[in-house]
Amino acid sequence: MKQGKIIKNISNTYTVKYNDTLYECTPRGKFRNLELTPLVGDNVLFSTEDKCIIDILPRKNSLTRPHISNVDIALIVTSLKLPDLSLNLLDKELSSIVLANVKPVICFTKLDLITPEELAKLKTIRTYYDQIGFKTFTNEELPELTKYLQNKYVVLTGQTGAGKSSLINRLDSSKNILTGEVSLALGRGKHTTRHTEYFTIKNIYIADTPGFSSLDLSKYSREEIKNSFPEFQKFSCKYRDCYHIKEDTCSVKEAVSSGQILQSRYDSYCSFLK
Repeated sequence: MKQGKIIKNISNTYTVKYNDTLYECTPRGKFRNLELTPLVGDNVLFSTEDKCIIDILPRKNSLTRPHISNVDIALIVTSLKLPDLSLNLLDKELSSIVLANVKPVICFTKLDLITPEELAKLKTIRTYYDQIGFKTFTNEELPELTKYLQNKYVVLTGQTGAGKSSLINRLDSSKNILTGEVSLALGRGKHTTRHTEYFTIKNIYIADTPGFSSLDLSKYSREEIKNSFPEFQKFSCKYRDCYHIKEDTCSVKEAVSSGQILQSRYDSYCSFLK
């Protein structure tokens, strides 16, 4: 029995890496009875003879969309055009990732498609997210991004068509991952990634994943959602259990009015609680 890491999953076949050797394995039937599904990123015990996954070691974290575990950084690839920038979707991704105990990093793409006015707005947005603790890059800052991600297990996530596969191809053209066109009628991309897999690129363990267009925060409590907005913690409200919605005296709402908290962030928060 050996200990390895799952780096790829297609259907019920899992590629397990042990040292520099890859094994195509299937999980034991007991996982089905336990309602436990192996995930890419799992550290597992497996048999090299039977090509069978015997046990899954404890996870430090996991994401459900995409299905992956033991992630150091979730790189949210965020398109500025085709599909257009959605700060509500970005904020929902940030909250989901924070609540999953994963560190989020934002990478904005398709700068070449935006106007000078939109570029100026992007600078304001980046400054705000950086200040509240979410590191931001653009796909024109690849050397800086590569340095930041060194020796980390990174999952690329973001809206379909945002440029996740294109970003991997720019980091390493030999990967030649299939990319798809964006539907002008729908304003979003077509799925080109059909499975989850880790690649090693410039000392980064990086996973491209199938894209998505929606997320569900309903499994989290109101308190958890509130705590996923780090900028709220800087303000002390009159009521300890203030949810910053209907309370008569609220420092967070005052901070929104004064411009200390981005209006779009507050709007996202209100929509998540609803």
